Amino acid sequence: MGGGPKQRLTAWVDGRVQGVGFRWWTRCRALELGLVGCAANLPDGRVEVVAEGERAACERLLVLLEEQPPSGPPPDAPASWYRRPGRVSTVVHEWAPARGGYVGHRPCSIGLGRESAGYGRTGRSWTVD
Repeated sequence: MGGGPKQRLTAWVDGRVQGVGFRWWTRCRALELGLVGCAANLPDGRVEVVAEGERAACERLLVLLEEQPPSGPPPDAPASWYRRPGRVSTVVHEWAPARGGYVGHRPCSIGLGRESAGYGRTGRSWTVD
């Protein structure tokens, strides 16, 4: 990917996305794309995804979050084929310049606010609370 300015994608994903492995799936896709950030359950049932990196990689993650995968594996899929868990009904997103402070991509829980979830802290990698 190019060396342009880093971007921050914030996406709010609505649907059946909590308790189904959606944050872990998002973590895997983000790391494959070279992105850093966080995926967090929100009290209203949505998942908030914050990803920073090259704009093209963030756009690819957004496509993966929005797409409606088939219900079964495609023909000739490897035994490891794994579709996105849950069901996404809506994705709302916004763009901003990257702020930095992330290492890796971490699924986390938001309960007491962003600081309790590790937002903006340097040296945190993706883990599940």
